[in-house]
This record gives sequence, structure tokens and C-alpha cells, in this order.
Amino acid sequence: MHRGKGMKFVGDSRIPAQRKPNIPKDYSEYPGKTEAFWPNFLLKEWMVGAVFLIGYLALTIAHPSPLERVADPTDATYTPLPDWYFLFLYQLLKYKFAAGDYTLVGTVIMPGIAFGALLLAPWLDPGPERRPAKRPVATALMLLGLISTVYLTWESVVTHDWEKAAKQGEIVEAEVDKESEGYAIYAEQSCIGCHGDSLQGGSGPSLLESQQTKESIMDIAVNGIGGMPANAFKGSDEELDKLAEFIAETAKANQ
Repeated sequence: MHRGKGMKFVGDSRIPAQRKPNIPKDYSEYPGKTEAFWPNFLLKEWMVGAVFLIGYLALTIAHPSPLERVADPTDATYTPLPDWYFLFLYQLLKYKFAAGDYTLVGTVIMPGIAFGALLLAPWLDPGPERRPAKRPVATALMLLGLISTVYLTWESVVTHDWEKAAKQGEIVEAEVDKESEGYAIYAEQSCIGCHGDSLQGGSGPSLLESQQTKESIMDIAVNGIGGMPANAFKGSDEELDKLAEFIAETAKANQ
């Protein structure tokens, strides 16, 4: 027997004796459990995305965005309503402890604490367990946030005056006689640029809601008011009279 025959030298078991190239296993080793990323998996992703995209497009066509009338910054009676995902914060501001003198509490402090607690949940409960029952801190924070959001959203929906909201934002077609001589003067004097083609307002206020009399309208057209400069009207006295009468009558008819 020769020395060393039948003997093997064993080194560190963590180092393989034979280095093999890093080649992934063949898909055939996992029948029915995996597939090629290209084109099989990616094609399925595209097909699912296309279905959702077509679905969203169909919804936008069937249910267009509910538009309201042109915003009027002078209307203090208008009650705005945020989108559904902000309704819980909107409802929070209705309570005494989060509104009025405590608006900062409802808009910054309370939401900041709530979202900050959710962000810190992984560090407040760093346990390895995956079951919710064994992660009481993280589970409690998530349930508290979910229940609060759902409750406040529900309260906002059931307590909101939807009929009043529909009326205050309703688009009403103004009754304007665009064939009249007064409207011709209105267009000729470039009133449309500020007050709109139907007197609905634009960069200037709406004339349909004006409470001015014929005489006061004539005075404003000559002497100006607010952002309207003096001597904006360049026509004759007869044209001024017809223009003021047209505006006063149209405003009265639409109120």
C-alpha cells in the first residue's frame, strides 16, 4: 500500500471543491410553477394592463367628470367639497377641537401624529412574526388608522347636504338675447373680454348677478369701479343708455 493511497485532504467545507458556473436551473425542473419572463410573463402583464386601461377609458366616457359653474371668489355661500380620499380630513375640521382657534391641531398636528405613527410602526414593533395577533403595536396602529378613516369618511358623506351642493354648483344657461342691439354694443365695446360672451364673468365679475340699476351701470361704465378703469366705454350717450338697459334687464331676468 502506497503512502497516501485512499486518503483525501478535506479543506473548509464552505468552499466547494469544484467551482461551477452560476447558471440558473432549467424551467423544466419546475413544471407548472414558473415561466420565462420574456415573452410569456411580460405579455400577460401587458394584457392585464390593457384590460384595465380600456376599462378606465370606458368609465370616463360613460361617467364624465361632474363640472360646476365658473368659480366665483366673491360667493361666500359656496361650500367646497374635496375629493373622496380627503373627506376624512374634511370631516375632522368640522369638530370643535380641530376647527376655529384649533385649526392648526386639525390640519397639522393630528394628521402629523397619525401618519408619523404609521411610518414608525416598523420600528415600534420590529418583531419577526408575521401574524397580526403577535404584532400588537403594528396591528393596533393600522386598525386605528383604518377605522378612523372609514368612520370620518362615512360621517362626511351622510352629513353633507348633497341637494344644496348640487344647486350651488349647477351650471345654468344664462338667458341672453344675443340678437339685441344692446348685445351688439356690448360686443363692440369689448366687454366680452372681461365679462364673457354671456355676461357670465371672466377676468371681470359676472354681470348676471349684478344688483346695479341702469343709472349706476352707466356711471360705472364712465367713471369705473374697482379694477375697471374710468372711460372704459367709448361710444355715444345713446349707445351707453342702450348698453346699460340691456345689462340691467338681462341681470334681472337671470336672477
